Amino acid sequence: MITLDEYIEQHSSQETDALRQITHDTNVYQLNPHMLSGQVQGRLLSMLSCMIQPEHILEFGTFTGYSALCLAEGLTEDGVLHTIEHNDELEDTIRHNLSLSPLGKKIKLHIGDAKLMLGADAELRDTIYDLVFIDADKREYSEYYDLVFPLVRQGGFILADNTLWDGHIIEAEYDKDKQTIGLRRFNDTVAKDTRVEKVILPLRDGLTIIRKL
Repeated sequence: MITLDEYIEQHSSQETDALRQITHDTNVYQLNPHMLSGQVQGRLLSMLSCMIQPEHILEFGTFTGYSALCLAEGLTEDGVLHTIEHNDELEDTIRHNLSLSPLGKKIKLHIGDAKLMLGADAELRDTIYDLVFIDADKREYSEYYDLVFPLVRQGGFILADNTLWDGHIIEAEYDKDKQTIGLRRFNDTVAKDTRVEKVILPLRDGLTIIRKL
């Protein structure tokens, strides 16, 4: 008897060879492999990107590069994806993983604090983005949102991962957990923001889709 998750995986498009290798290596070598987007969410990120056909994508939180490669599948011919990772110990792993796919050439990796880099890096600061993916420090989602909102074009999209936080978002025992508090604050901010349309999908750990009006 297979699980519902296994059924969904079997009836969804499969990973590319490069993504399959990243999945394997992340599960073998990384301490928190659950942070990987995985097949089903990865295929959704790819499909959304292909629907939007972005020229410029910004990602907060690279981890091992899986989601960046998925999002890059929808880039225009001359499109670029900028991805920011705070953990410099992952840099070599990320660069290796991106090199596994031809799409890696469309991805620019930035190592450092995203909040500081958006203000200091002229290329990041002066680009108007069609699509943004937030998947970094949960405590700072609201700050990321406020920083990037002016850089998103009208009609552009912001995707935010982990917004249901394995159900903890509504559990009282997590009322003092800083990451849960940060995600609740972000969810409430987006829910009240009349400048956007939004919907939370109960996929994996929760994925919020936001469209700037």
